[in-house]
Amino acid sequence: MSEEIEKLRRDAARRIVTQYLKVRPGENAIVESWDHTLPIAVAVLDEIRRVGGRTLHIHEDEEAWWRAIDRKQAKLLGRSSAPEWAALAAADVYVHFWGPGDTDRIERLPERTLDEAVGWISPWYEAARKSGLRGARVTVGFATPGRARQWGVDQRAWEAGILRACRTDPKETARRGARLVRALARGRKVRITHPNGTDLEVRLAGRAPRLQDGTPHPRDRRYGPSDMLAQLPGGRVDVALDGRTAEGTIHANRRTNIWWFWSSGGRLEFADGRLTAFSFEEGEEEFARRYRQGTAGKDRTGSLTLGLNPAARDVPNLETIELGCVTLVLGRNRHLHGTNGSSFMNWVSLADAEVAIDGAPVVRGGRLI
Repeated sequence: MSEEIEKLRRDAARRIVTQYLKVRPGENAIVESWDHTLPIAVAVLDEIRRVGGRTLHIHEDEEAWWRAIDRKQAKLLGRSSAPEWAALAAADVYVHFWGPGDTDRIERLPERTLDEAVGWISPWYEAARKSGLRGARVTVGFATPGRARQWGVDQRAWEAGILRACRTDPKETARRGARLVRALARGRKVRITHPNGTDLEVRLAGRAPRLQDGTPHPRDRRYGPSDMLAQLPGGRVDVALDGRTAEGTIHANRRTNIWWFWSSGGRLEFADGRLTAFSFEEGEEEFARRYRQGTAGKDRTGSLTLGLNPAARDVPNLETIELGCVTLVLGRNRHLHGTNGSSFMNWVSLADAEVAIDGAPVVRGGRLI
C-alpha cells in the first residue's frame, strides 16, 4: 500500500498543479500543510517547481499548535502574521491541506476556543478576493486516524480513494456536468426514487445551477465569494430548491460528513413542503440537537447536489461528488442565490437512485443518462 500511496500522491499532485490550477512559469504559489499532510504537500511543491512556479511552503507543526491551545492562546492562533498577509497579497496560487490531524482532540475543544483559533478565515477570504487568488483546499487532510477509527474504515484505503478522485480529468467532469446543468436550468420538478423506499418530489427554484468541476473561479460572479478556492476532489452540480414544495421520503445509503459531525442511514419525510419526520441509524441525537437550534427555514428543502466524479465510489467525505449520487440539503441555500437564510444546513446522500427532471430520467442506477 505504501508504494501505491506514493504513486497516487505524485499523480494527484501533478493533476492538481497542471490541470486544476494550471500553474504557469514564474507564478508565485503558497502551499500550506500540517504534519499529517506533509508528504502530499511536498509532492505538490515538486510539481509546482517542475512547471517553473515559485514556491513558499507554510507548515504548521501539530504539537506546537496544540501547545498554544493549552496556553489559552487560541486568539493568537486566529491572527495571521504580517508576513503571511504580505505573501498572500503577492501570491497567484494557493494550495491548502486541512489540519490539525488530531481530530479526536479537535472534537473535544469548546466551540468558542475553536472559533477563536480559526478567526483568520474571514479576513483571509477577503484578502484572497482582492488579490484574485486561485487555489484549492484538498480533502485528503480529512483522512485522519481518529476519523478512520470512528467511521470504521481503513485510513490508507480512504486516503487512496481520495487521491484517485483527485486524478479525475476536470474537462471530463465539466462535460458530464454540462448536460445536467442544461436539464436543471430548464426544469421545474425533480423526482428521486430508489428501491429502498425513497420517493421524493421537489421543485427547483429557478436559479442557475452551479457546476463545481474542481477548478477555482476567482472572478466569476456566478460563483460564491469563496470560490477562488476549489474543493478537491471535485465534481458536482448544485442547484437551489423552492422550499415550498416537497412531498415524500428520501432514505440515505451514504454517510453524511459535516466537519466533525457525521450520520448514516438518514430518513427524511416531507409533506406540504415541510420536514415532518426524521430518523437516523447513527448520529440522530446530534442532528436533532442542531435542528432544534436552527432558525426559520430549517424544515424546508434548500438545494440538490448531483455527483459527477466516477472515481469517488463510496469514499468517506466524498459522498456529494460520487458519480450519480444525489444529495438533498435541508435549510440554508443563499450561497446558491436562494431565499432560505436559516442557520441550519444538513444533508443526506443517496447513491444508485433514479433522478428525473419533469419526468425525463437524467440519472439511473448511479449512471448519467
